[in-house]
Amino acid sequence: MCYNEGMVAIPDFSAIEACIRERRGRFDAFYALLKEYNARFNLTSIIEEEEVYVKHFCDSLAGMQLFAQGMHVAEVGSGAGFPSIPLMLAREDLRFTLIESTNKKCTFLETAVRELGLNASVVCGRAEDIARTPAREHFDAVCARAVARLDTLAEYCMPLVKRGGLFVAYKGASEQEIGMRAVQLLGGGETEEIAYELPRTMGTRTLFVAKKVRPTPPKYPRGHGAERKAPL
Repeated sequence: MCYNEGMVAIPDFSAIEACIRERRGRFDAFYALLKEYNARFNLTSIIEEEEVYVKHFCDSLAGMQLFAQGMHVAEVGSGAGFPSIPLMLAREDLRFTLIESTNKKCTFLETAVRELGLNASVVCGRAEDIARTPAREHFDAVCARAVARLDTLAEYCMPLVKRGGLFVAYKGASEQEIGMRAVQLLGGGETEEIAYELPRTMGTRTLFVAKKVRPTPPKYPRGHGAERKAPL
C-alpha cells in the first residue's frame, strides 16, 4: 500500500511485525551490526533487543505505506540508519541516498549498506550543502527521524524533494503548528499528520507528511546554521 492523497492510514503493526518475522534473519543481521558498532560509535541509546525491534524497527516501518513502488528516497541525518535501513530490509524496491554529516556514522552506514546488500549510497555531508548541488529537487521523497524540530527539518529536507514528491518526518509528538509556515514557504501544499501507538505500550509517535507542489525558493536552505538558530 502506498500514499494516496488525502488518505493516510494508521500503521498496521500486526502486519509490520509479521513483515519483520518473515525477514527475521535480515533484521537480526542489522541488529548485530548495530550492537557491534554502537559499542565503538555510540549510535543509539536504545540497544536492548526488544526495544530496538519496537522503538527502531517497528517505528521505522510505520511509514512504509507512504513510499510508492520504486521510489528514490533521501534520508537526512541518517545516523544509525532509521528509518532507511528497516525500510530497505522490508522493501527491496526502494532506493535510498543516506545523508549524514558525522564521519563515524557514515562509516557505520557504509558498512551496513555493504554487508546487508542494500540498494543505497551514503553521502557524507550536510543537507543544506547538498541542496546547492544537482541533488536539489531530485528525490521522490525525503525523510528524517529524530533530527530537528519540524520547521528546521523542513528547511533541510524540502529543497531536496522534487515537485510532486513527499516530505516525511518521523516525530515523537505533534509539531504541525510550528512546521506549517515553513512547509508552505518551502513549496509544500497539502499536509497530513498521523499519530500512532507503538506495540507493547512503548510510546506515541507521529508521522508528518507534506506534498511538494512548488519549487523551493532559491534562497533556501539559508545555511550557516540559520535553519536551527532562526527557524522559519
